[in-house]
Amino acid sequence: MSSNDTSARLVEVGRDASPVELKPRPARTTKATHEPLAPSLLKSHRDLERPPFQCIALVLQGGGALGAFQAGVYQALAEANMHPDWVSGISIGAINAALIAGNAPQVRLEKLHAFWDQVTAPHVPDFFGLADSYFGLADSFLRGDFGRGFLNRLNANGTLINGAPGFFKPRIPPPYLSPPGTIEATSWYDTAPLKTTLESLVDFDRINSGETRFSIGAVNIRSGNFVYFDSSTHTIRPEHILASGALPPGFPPVEIEGELYWDGGLVSNTPLQWVVSGDTRQDTLAFQVDLWSARGEVPSDLSDVVVRQKEIQYSSRTRANTDFFKAIQRARGALASMLKKLPPELLDSEDGKVLQAVADHKVLGNILAKLPPELVDSEDCKILQAVVDRSVYKIVHLIYRSKNYEGQSKAYEFSRLSMRDHWQAGYNDAIRTLRHPEALQRPTETDRVTTFDLAVNGRE
Repeated sequence: MSSNDTSARLVEVGRDASPVELKPRPARTTKATHEPLAPSLLKSHRDLERPPFQCIALVLQGGGALGAFQAGVYQALAEANMHPDWVSGISIGAINAALIAGNAPQVRLEKLHAFWDQVTAPHVPDFFGLADSYFGLADSFLRGDFGRGFLNRLNANGTLINGAPGFFKPRIPPPYLSPPGTIEATSWYDTAPLKTTLESLVDFDRINSGETRFSIGAVNIRSGNFVYFDSSTHTIRPEHILASGALPPGFPPVEIEGELYWDGGLVSNTPLQWVVSGDTRQDTLAFQVDLWSARGEVPSDLSDVVVRQKEIQYSSRTRANTDFFKAIQRARGALASMLKKLPPELLDSEDGKVLQAVADHKVLGNILAKLPPELVDSEDCKILQAVVDRSVYKIVHLIYRSKNYEGQSKAYEFSRLSMRDHWQAGYNDAIRTLRHPEALQRPTETDRVTTFDLAVNGRE
């Protein structure tokens, strides 16, 4: 059919059609989702009002030289007046946690800068500020991902040979020349410098005062059990922080009260579970700062394989654990609501009583509140109280994402240049997160647990 024939037919239809037939077809309506609109982004992250939570927790993962990312996150939190009530960490996270909990809020950033500047000090005299870039080579010739990757490997090799100032130094003679059974025979490096650094930068009396709760994790070498050193149950000393970061075979085990301990990251590199499922159940806003991302690309060579293996191993499945905790808390709430609708004869059955013990939201908590003091103090009642949890939890994920040029040595590449990059990355991610009002919103009684992850929920 020609275009002219088509036009004629259209004109003919137009002549014969009634006004009703010419009425335009109504627009197709979409089904309402009834989802609330996200609040507008804040213009600034500074001087925010404290969110409606009983506890603000800062949870810090282990990751060596990447730990400067956590310092940058804390800087943004401090500018927002989000000072933590509870700081928990593993390995380098334990060191950052001690620098935060062991100092007054107004000097915490100063102490963090002092530590990170010290451990990334150049190994050669730097009279003109050029040592980080190998006296201008990075700016002049070694540019781009290849050049920066080359410089990072040089810096990492320098750390292997010389250690990190104020942190660790190589053993001389090396461990294989030391008598078996001595502490010198069990590691390549000596962490005595870190003990001196901690004693100069951390007020341990302040940590033990309980003003800010402090928890760090380590592994008992004999039993293989994961142990938390908590300021509510332990008198914290420098040895506890050394133990949490004693990653073998680089660093030696640390003796505490007759037992030897290694880095907590050997079992779990993330102390989130201790904060949300420990002895203190309270409405909690937890900033979970991870240095290893569970998500990544498929490796293309052996170097990438090593990097990806470390990321998977040390990420401790943070998102998966959070999702599991969220599902458990929601299930408890749903079960409690369902039990309220059951007839009394079912509630009084043995199965009903078991379900009531699990449904902590409304049932068991109400029962325990009515018990006389002598029963509340009983062992059986303490077991039941451990189940009770009326609290809500908001978990904010802040996860470092490696640059293309960072390889398998990124955790021990203690250069000043990389430290500043990691610090700035943490600061930027925290600012962008805090500008999202929903990141700090209290969960509903139905949700109980909600999360915010800039990579997933970010609107910029």
